[in-house]
Amino acid sequence: MVNLVCIVISTGLLIAESVHASYAFYVGKDLTADGVVMVGGTGEEVSSHWLQVFPAADHAPNATITVGVTEDAVKPGRLLQIPQAHHTWRYVSMEYSDFEGFPAPLTNGGVNERGIAIRDVWADSRDDLYDMTPIPQTGLQYSDLARIVLERASTAREGVEIIGQLIGEYGEATYGGNSHLIADKDEGWVVWEFAGGQKLWAAERLRSDEVRVLYPGYIEDFPVDFKESRDYMGSDHIVDFAVERGWWDPKSGKPFNIFETYGKQGDNYTARDGGFKYMSQAQLEDVTRAMAPVTEKDLMARVRDPRISDDEAGYGQVVSIYPDLDPDLIRIWNAPTGSVAAPFLPTWLGVDAVLPEYGQHRYLTTGASSSFLNPDFELQEASAFAGRLFKRVLYYMCSAPTVFHPLVTDMLVAFENQTLADLSSSGNSDGWVEGGARVLIEKGQRAAAKKLLQFYAHTRARDALGLGRTMTNALDAYIKLTGGWKDPTGAQINDAGEGAETVNCLVGFDPDQPAWKQPPPSSSKRRLIFQGPGA
Repeated sequence: MVNLVCIVISTGLLIAESVHASYAFYVGKDLTADGVVMVGGTGEEVSSHWLQVFPAADHAPNATITVGVTEDAVKPGRLLQIPQAHHTWRYVSMEYSDFEGFPAPLTNGGVNERGIAIRDVWADSRDDLYDMTPIPQTGLQYSDLARIVLERASTAREGVEIIGQLIGEYGEATYGGNSHLIADKDEGWVVWEFAGGQKLWAAERLRSDEVRVLYPGYIEDFPVDFKESRDYMGSDHIVDFAVERGWWDPKSGKPFNIFETYGKQGDNYTARDGGFKYMSQAQLEDVTRAMAPVTEKDLMARVRDPRISDDEAGYGQVVSIYPDLDPDLIRIWNAPTGSVAAPFLPTWLGVDAVLPEYGQHRYLTTGASSSFLNPDFELQEASAFAGRLFKRVLYYMCSAPTVFHPLVTDMLVAFENQTLADLSSSGNSDGWVEGGARVLIEKGQRAAAKKLLQFYAHTRARDALGLGRTMTNALDAYIKLTGGWKDPTGAQINDAGEGAETVNCLVGFDPDQPAWKQPPPSSSKRRLIFQGPGA
């Protein structure tokens, strides 16, 4: 997905160039209240999003998997078969149905039973690399890499090594460049895979006292002797290729900078202050660091910020990675659409399935408008789709955000506080849900522990559906009874594509405060293109 965002303010013109999709947040364990690594983010594809549980599995010695892209991709390619691992880990992830023509289903972010969290984030390569990408291209695409890391990695470092090995052996199929954030209980890594078909990639380890926000993914100064460091990894020719192309001169005295060498070139592009969307990476990193010691509630609030979570956000996600935690007790929070309008709900790796209302539906699924339903999905499709329900909350709320946004936010946070009160706030506390499950596991009653976790997860998910129906009914009634209803004036229900206005509850852009607390734009602070009506 591509946007063009332009913000005009009294102090000048700030232009954000074309951007693609997805945020990722990394908070090192030295900065969190529980002393654990935390990861969060959103997915911004124009696509259906759904939560899915993938069980562990054993595979035959000759088993293979299909990876790559087809002729329908933005850069056409050919699929290929590569060997499957003998055993794959259990994991939970948010899946989605389309991005740049890549074959569905695609994986955006999740966590596995070894406590490895991964997120996909766009990261443009320089035009020279994009143009030299062979057609048809072959290799693993970004979702293949994320899924395989979830299936196979036991540490974040191993996840990076897996990506590097697969790209080195089979190549990478690209839409223009991508990055991954991979984290475990000790550390995080940013991996940047470059377009061009040259098997180029670089990775940087994130410190325990660091906050990193990817939008897009970035790596800056990079040692030319990176093979001697445990803090960096990359393809063998990552430095030599840049020298051969004249993109970096080792005699210049300038450090070898990955962003400046391989990233998108242009006056408006810097690694941390590119002006992307409403807040740069630098602003988001700074305001997140200022929250330290960061709790899960804090990171949920950051992911929920309306400058991040708008109509483009297909879901919200937060996970804390506790050390030495029983795999069944690993918990990930997901909001079924942008968390500005939907509650975060817990899912444990100990559950066997999610409610059908949170599974795959035809809403925003590629091809839904030109084909009929597969009968195998008739009951699944008959269920109400949580993603669509909370999208309705978003659209009602954004019709008058200064009125409705604080009310909706209060209800979502109150709902989550009820959930948090039932859970342990850290890996060792005694919340009745996780504390009870832990006791059952210690007594050898693992099946009962998993039933408890699934019962609670499903109960809260059903309660959230009730909350969503209550909010949509109340907002609909209020708007109509008070004369706030407005019929559409245009002829097209879809936007005009790149650069067009989309639904957003943004009413201000001071990064130090929630946007809804900011005053509406005045004549001296001109209108933001993506600002919702009624602001």
